[in-house]
Amino acid sequence: MREITIKDTLSGTARALEPRRPPRVGIYACGPTVYSRVHVGNARPFVIFTLLRRFLAHQGYEPTLVINVTDVNDKIYAAARAAGTGSPELAAEMTAAYIEDTGRLGLGRPDAEPLATETIAPIIALIEALVESDHAYESGGDVYFRVRSFDGYGKLSNRAPEEMDQGEEAGSAELKESPLDFALWKARKPDEDSAWPSPWGEGRPGWHIECSAMAEEVLGTDFEIHGGGSDLVFPHHENEIAQTEAARGVPLARIWMHNGMIRTAEEKMSKSVGNIFQLSEAIDRFGADAVVAYLSSGHYRQPLEFSEQALAEAGARVERLRNYLADAPNTDGEPDPVVAAHRAAFLDALADDFNTPRAWAALFELVAEGNRRPLPGARGALAELLPLLGLESLLAADVPVDPEAQALLAEREAARSERDFARADELRERLESMGWAVRDTAEGAKLVRSR
Repeated sequence: MREITIKDTLSGTARALEPRRPPRVGIYACGPTVYSRVHVGNARPFVIFTLLRRFLAHQGYEPTLVINVTDVNDKIYAAARAAGTGSPELAAEMTAAYIEDTGRLGLGRPDAEPLATETIAPIIALIEALVESDHAYESGGDVYFRVRSFDGYGKLSNRAPEEMDQGEEAGSAELKESPLDFALWKARKPDEDSAWPSPWGEGRPGWHIECSAMAEEVLGTDFEIHGGGSDLVFPHHENEIAQTEAARGVPLARIWMHNGMIRTAEEKMSKSVGNIFQLSEAIDRFGADAVVAYLSSGHYRQPLEFSEQALAEAGARVERLRNYLADAPNTDGEPDPVVAAHRAAFLDALADDFNTPRAWAALFELVAEGNRRPLPGARGALAELLPLLGLESLLAADVPVDPEAQALLAEREAARSERDFARADELRERLESMGWAVRDTAEGAKLVRSR
């Protein structure tokens, strides 16, 4: 079992993974707020932390991955009003779409996917503990966290008080003791169509307390890794730390692991900015393998530049692997020392702050050597390593395509050429129901068996 180190945002250093109860490892990653369909940027933490779970399991740990769904939030109320529908209905529809879209990546599901609306009782209990310990107070039916009561506030983001704008989840300024304070519970407003009873009246939880409660409910406190996008460092994760430590007297998590944003033209991909590329569209056009390969192509801590060319290049890398596997002989006997060296380099890269670019480099060095000469053990090594990058589908043997599926593919391509995308989507879904995924390659669209 290798020593695994991860760059911890809280300490600013690379820290060794030290489980509370070896070999069990708890991972909590903040999931989407479901007010619209997820985009490629939303998929990055889903992919990164799912692959991290796979690597930890490969190394002999027993990881539990939790990715929540925020299904009650100001943004959901606003989007539902704009759409002329109820917020519970919109949240349920977008949750189902999120599960469908991320499911098409072929990586499986997290071990737990708690919903905020199904965690109301633990949320209220956590708020009550904060009120009882004088870290929180009720005001006008709202409940606010008293930031200055927590000495360590700001230790994650290293921000000065004047830079601590709590944003949209801050609550009503006139109800707060201090501008720094943030809402734990919000009284129901006239235009909000869902609410829950509480000791402070009807209302709903604030965003930050939801994740503290959901993480604790599944993993307890002082679990190993808390992850999410770097845009969540402040205020979301800063507030999670304050809430849990103030209420429980122990840290929420041991390591805080943040992935960089997907950027377009130096700007974060964001629904509010309007520069989004939906995950479903990316999978339709480039295939799930290409999307997964793209999202693991850069180091998780760094921003990842988005373009259709980047997705096409990821698809080309996938095809290079697929082509090598199609031609590589199944050789018996002792693996070549070169194979062992590249395998070790791949695993060492992932153990060192989950460095997927270095792992990809080791993989292609192995393939390059295998293209130069017969390389005993290469196929076996790839069979072991490719699942750690979410690409185990490349190992499947070629399956003959039945005539009906070929005919549907031709009809889909004709619809796309006529820009009848609704019909093309309908045909793709029909092919998926038959067990075929469409892959766009340099030679045109082809069918491969779905994972």
